[in-house]
Amino acid sequence: MAIQSDNVAERFTFKSNTAFSSLPESIREEFLGQMIVKQLKKGQNIFTEGTYPSGIYFIKKGKVKKYKSLNGGKEQIIYVCREGELLGYAAFLSEEVYPDSAASLTDGTIGFLSRDKLVKLLDQYDELSKMLMKNLSHEFGVLVNFIATITQKTVRERVALTLLILQEKFKDDVDENNEVQIVLTRADLSNMVGTAVATLVRILRDFKEENLIRTQGRRITICNKAQLLDIANVTDIF
Repeated sequence: MAIQSDNVAERFTFKSNTAFSSLPESIREEFLGQMIVKQLKKGQNIFTEGTYPSGIYFIKKGKVKKYKSLNGGKEQIIYVCREGELLGYAAFLSEEVYPDSAASLTDGTIGFLSRDKLVKLLDQYDELSKMLMKNLSHEFGVLVNFIATITQKTVRERVALTLLILQEKFKDDVDENNEVQIVLTRADLSNMVGTAVATLVRILRDFKEENLIRTQGRRITICNKAQLLDIANVTDIF
């Protein structure tokens, strides 16, 4: 049976948006209704590694990167969150500092639920508490799977896999031809792949010459999913 790119993305995707939407409507409405909603500018910091959480976040619109700060001021992007996902709740539940930082990749809108309000909701609704714990376990599995997979791959394989994952993240961002537009700076994309910008640019150029992708400025459109799947060499993760 042929492996589908959607199945690949599924293995590396958190499900807090699906888990949250499965809650009873009354709980979701109360949860969202108590949030403070803020507008985000591209590049705006949301929380910083090493600080303590004062609540949790819900992405209403836009994309957010979760990243680790490395020596020399470099970043390693470990995950890209999209609309409908919860953010920062693992540190809140464990009562520990944030293990990573988060910043907006695009202009967007984010909701913030304070500690006091969240504690009251958790005490009131067992469904909410169970949902967060279940999703936390799933996210741990996703990150373990991602780390185990990505460390065994060449840079070319990692770029192909990352593009397939990002296509799912940007699936709502389509052009007039209904094609998904992946919009990231080359610096952010290289930080997600874990390679130098120059190396990333060279591989993207190769992919373009092989008619696997099209590029226009920061925009990347996948033209041949099947070939990218072959290059990503993902049969070992199923």
